[in-house]
Amino acid sequence: MTAAESAGLIAPHGGSLVNLAVPAAERESLLAGVSRRIECSDRNACDVELLVVGGFSPLRGFMHQQDYEAVVAGHRTTSGLLFGLPIVFDTDDASIAIGDQLLLTYRGQELAVMTVESRWEPDKAREAQGCYGTTSIEHPAVKMIATERGRIYLGGSIQGLELPSRVFPCKTPAEVRATLPAGQSVVAFQCRNPIHRAHYELFTRALGAANVSEQGVVLVHPTCGPTQDDDIAGEVRFQTYERLAAEVNNARIRWAYLPYSMHMAGPREALQHMIIRKNYGCTHFIIGRDMAGCKSSLSGEDFYGPYQAQDFARDNAAELGMETVPSLNLVYTEEEGYVTAEHAEARGLHIRKLSGTQFRQMLRGGEEIPEWFAFRSVVEVLRAAAG
Repeated sequence: MTAAESAGLIAPHGGSLVNLAVPAAERESLLAGVSRRIECSDRNACDVELLVVGGFSPLRGFMHQQDYEAVVAGHRTTSGLLFGLPIVFDTDDASIAIGDQLLLTYRGQELAVMTVESRWEPDKAREAQGCYGTTSIEHPAVKMIATERGRIYLGGSIQGLELPSRVFPCKTPAEVRATLPAGQSVVAFQCRNPIHRAHYELFTRALGAANVSEQGVVLVHPTCGPTQDDDIAGEVRFQTYERLAAEVNNARIRWAYLPYSMHMAGPREALQHMIIRKNYGCTHFIIGRDMAGCKSSLSGEDFYGPYQAQDFARDNAAELGMETVPSLNLVYTEEEGYVTAEHAEARGLHIRKLSGTQFRQMLRGGEEIPEWFAFRSVVEVLRAAAG
């Protein structure tokens, strides 16, 4: 029995929580064997951190070519273990060879030593089609792998030296697990934008779902790695989360941050998020309509169907030992506040709406933002950043 199971928490993916951090006493000898230094991209650094702390358990390093190809083709490693997206290190340095020990650095920090055990030039068109369902460069992740990632992928074991210094203080899976109630449901809420009233209503109401225990908690777990170009800056988002956590002060809400870079991969990303949150101790996952979806920059058409991510996550949840909590379609009404859209329509209630574009215009114009739409504390942070 694992320590997690004995503590009454869900077992990590693959059975055990990985910790690849090297003891301080071994650091000097490890560095002595390094053959070269490689600077990580923002995305690489997120992947290194999640490997080291066990967010990608049971992986102990970047995937070898065989696992990469298996995950691209069928969201499983060669051992049959579910995995939404491949975890690989990229480079344009053709001189790197199998057996090399690379010191992975990031903004002046020495993150980890990687032993190169696999090296190949991927078929990026096949990767795009398998992972994102399209080869169109209008998809942000297809554009990323085509224009940002190097032409060579590397796989191999990782030995962690230090974690990236971030504005977001990212607790490890072990640290998050230590705060969770034993034997209770832990509902994960994923987001990458500031939390407004509708989001808050959504994840607090999820605690009342039929498959959630009475003393269950929700883990609000925003991603803090690279997202889309037009997303609000991470430093600003962090401030909104911290202010809101202090304002609501709800004992059934836990807050943590995830050093993960979004791919906007729809169904595959939903599965990836569930696996990661399982490693952080979550038993349930709120899966929203259009989760991790994106649109064509030319036609405006969605790359995924509205319920494609929900269906894919639900179909794989049982194998993960998790449950999904469908996202309620909540609207604000003059008569009853937040209710489901179906309830509002059946009762003929008056729905009030405010689009993201209108909200941003009102922020810039100094107009009063209705409290039914956004928390005052969040608005204050966003206004200060915009000013």
